[in-house]
Amino acid sequence: MSNARFTEDSRLGAVASARTVFVRQKAFAEHALGQLSDEQFFTAIAPGLNSPAVIVQHLAGNLLSRWTDFLTSDGEKVTRDRDAEFEAPNPAPADRAAVRAQIMQQWGRGWQTLFDTFDALSETDLARIVTIRTVEHSVALAIARQLDHYAFHVGQLNVIARFMVGTERWKWFTLPPGGSRAFNEQLRTRH
Repeated sequence: MSNARFTEDSRLGAVASARTVFVRQKAFAEHALGQLSDEQFFTAIAPGLNSPAVIVQHLAGNLLSRWTDFLTSDGEKVTRDRDAEFEAPNPAPADRAAVRAQIMQQWGRGWQTLFDTFDALSETDLARIVTIRTVEHSVALAIARQLDHYAFHVGQLNVIARFMVGTERWKWFTLPPGGSRAFNEQLRTRH
């Protein structure tokens, strides 16, 4: 079982609760990505699908755009090149590790920007208005929108990675198939 479990503190407010989910999404994605070789990281499993590298590039770009100056500027920064995020990098085998590290560094910067933003948010900010592509959103809706978006791509990363690694070699982030009954019983006896 992962260390990035949901907190059991039911008193968390909406901001802290959303941050907890974002922490888990990041951990879930990184768990999957950590099981891929450098070659797999840059491989699309079928024509028309994105490689893990492309998905990570896209999420990094989105994170940086949406969460930089979150309360004071449009979430779609004029400096963002979304189309470039979907250009598949194809480094030579000898360069794959270095290019992967650069992409993951951007990923880390994006997530750090999100967490820094959340550390500065308060519950009263949830009713404030922000814009994304000039469309007004309450902060609460903007957060929900990003939770939805990131969950979709984190799910993609996990399906793609599990396909590449193979179910028989896959290291489960959560309970492996067939493990629910014993885990639930363990929780019942502990509480």
